Amino acid sequence: MNEVLILAVALSMDAFAVSIGLGAKHNSKVTPLALMSAVYFGLFQGVMPLLGYLGGRGILGWMESYATWLAFLLLLLIGVKMIYESFSEGIEDDIVKVTHRVMLILAIATSIDAMAAGFTFTILAVNPFVACFIIGSMTFFFSWLGVLIGVKTGTWLESKAEFLGGVTLILIGINILLN
Repeated sequence: MNEVLILAVALSMDAFAVSIGLGAKHNSKVTPLALMSAVYFGLFQGVMPLLGYLGGRGILGWMESYATWLAFLLLLLIGVKMIYESFSEGIEDDIVKVTHRVMLILAIATSIDAMAAGFTFTILAVNPFVACFIIGSMTFFFSWLGVLIGVKTGTWLESKAEFLGGVTLILIGINILLN
């Protein structure tokens, strides 16, 4: 379960970083924006790993002997992608108005990584529904907090959160490989 908690924090860093950017750029109605960010990101980050898990269960029979390596590679790729993205500007700069459509697109974009990470549930001894609930709840919390931090401090923490999340995912992948 410790791995699930660490995975939840790491996966939520992408949504946290975007929420910081949203809060920094769109700080007129903080509470509705924080709630919208938390609900969209939390919901999608909670559902997408379940889809990854179900897809992983479907192909596990074919690739069972390679599951550990595949989980490691997925987490490595996701981690490297997050680290790379931490050095680039966020998409929040281009958003003029935060609408439900914009939040839906952002939620899907930030949760694709979580879907790939959900595959790792096939080799971890964890209940995937509980794990998805934890990931969704953690993302809800960090997204809400991200908007509030963005409003108060601007975007200086945005890239650091994404970088830390990427490094954490790589370390989880190495841990899976070594155990």
